[in-house]
Amino acid sequence: MELGLIGLGRMGANMAERLKQAGHHVVGYDRALQADVSSIPALVSMLHAPRAVWLMIPAGTAVDDTINVLIPLLSKSDIIIDGGNSNYKESMRRADSLSKQGILFVDVGTSGGVWGLKEGYCLMIGGEPRAVHRLKPLFEALAPSADRGWAHVGPAGAGHFAKMIHNGIEYGLMQAYAEGFSVLKNKDTFNFDLKQIAELWRHGSVVRSWLLDLTAEALAENPKLEGIAPVVADSGEGRWTVAEAIEQNVPIPIITMSLLERIRSRELESFANKMLAVMRNKFGGHDVKKG
Repeated sequence: MELGLIGLGRMGANMAERLKQAGHHVVGYDRALQADVSSIPALVSMLHAPRAVWLMIPAGTAVDDTINVLIPLLSKSDIIIDGGNSNYKESMRRADSLSKQGILFVDVGTSGGVWGLKEGYCLMIGGEPRAVHRLKPLFEALAPSADRGWAHVGPAGAGHFAKMIHNGIEYGLMQAYAEGFSVLKNKDTFNFDLKQIAELWRHGSVVRSWLLDLTAEALAENPKLEGIAPVVADSGEGRWTVAEAIEQNVPIPIITMSLLERIRSRELESFANKMLAVMRNKFGGHDVKKG
C-alpha cells in the first residue's frame, strides 16, 4: 500500500521506516527537513487514487492549515489521517467538515515514541469503518504485530479521546514512580542503590512496566541524574483529560495532581511558597530562610 506522510520529525521518520520495512511505499514531506518531495502538491501527485495522507504534525492550527492545503488536491474517497495529539473535539469537527466534501478522516492516537520503529506502535483509531478497513495493512505494519496493538475504538474523535486518557494515566504513573524513588533516595539510613532497586522491581513485581524498564535504564546511565533540570513539560493531553473529567463530574485526583506537579516544576521562584513562609512566621514565629 502507498501512503503520503507529512511531518518527518523523529517519530514520523521512524513510522515511515517501519512501513517501508513492511513493503509499503511511503512518500514523505516535511517543510523543515529534507524529504522525498519539496511540497505538499508534489507529495499528492505521487500517490494513486484513492489516496491516503497521514499527518504527523503539532496539534492546533498547523493541522487545519495543512488540511486546507490538501483539500483542493484530493478527490472524493481519499483519506486524511491525523496521527498527532490533536484534541478529540477538533478531530470530530474536522471529520464532519471533510465528509461534506467527500473526503474521509481518521484520527489515530499514536503511542510508542522513539521506540516505535523497533517495538511497534499502539494505535487508537477513530473514524468510519470503511476508511479504517482500507488502512488496515498500514495499521498491521505499524503495530507490534498484525493482531495486537491497534484497534478501531469508535467514530471520528474516539481515537484521540482514547489517547488523551492514555496520556493522563501516563502522567499519574510517572509521578508515582518519581515520588517513590525520591523517598528511597532520601532515606540516608539505607543508602539505597536506586538503579539496583529499579532493576529488581522489573522482575516479578506488581509494579513492573515499560516505564519502569526505561527508569532502570536511565538510572543505570546516570544514577544521580546529574545535569538534569527538575523541570517537566506537558504537551496538553493531561490538561485536556482533567478538563474532560471536570466536565463529566468524574474525580481524577491522581492525574490532576500529577499535572499540577508538572506545572509547579517550572516555577523556578515560587511566590506562593514565599507567602507560605511569611504566614508561618507571622502566626508562629517560624524562621524564614533568606533567599
